[in-house]
Amino acid sequence: MAERDLAALWDAHCGYEFETRDVDATMATMVAQPYVNHIPTMTGGVGFDALRDFYANHFIGVNPPDFELVPVSRTVGESSVVDELIARFTHTTVIDWMLPGVEPTGRRVEVPLVAIVQFEGDKLAHEHIYWDQASVLVQIGLLKPDGLPVAGAETAHKVRDPSLPSNTLMR
Repeated sequence: MAERDLAALWDAHCGYEFETRDVDATMATMVAQPYVNHIPTMTGGVGFDALRDFYANHFIGVNPPDFELVPVSRTVGESSVVDELIARFTHTTVIDWMLPGVEPTGRRVEVPLVAIVQFEGDKLAHEHIYWDQASVLVQIGLLKPDGLPVAGAETAHKVRDPSLPSNTLMR
């Protein structure tokens, strides 16, 4: 499959998730038995029915209205796409997939994330999504960074602007 085709399929899938928020259209981009794993929280689903339920009740439609994904870089292989993104949002809704069991804090979050997407033909087979959960917890006030080697939104800022200082957590 051509590079641009995989990228276009992934972009369409994300458009259904985050723009039109259409569960059925999202599922139509996937194989018969897909899976999604949000690595830091182990949320997602395995198999069509479980993943559809996850998307319908815990992902699509529950993201805050200002949720956005800002592209940073993309690598396209023969059967996969790897996207580096910045997720930005104000924590105004319960976001089960990222912050299960955490009530909205009203705080702003910016966190780098990586999506590794595998395709079978012209359908998505699985997604592995990675982000720094400690950075998210610092930003919503559930983790105090004092004395810990963790950072908040500055991790996202450094991804976008490599001229920002390095080694700020080192003594």
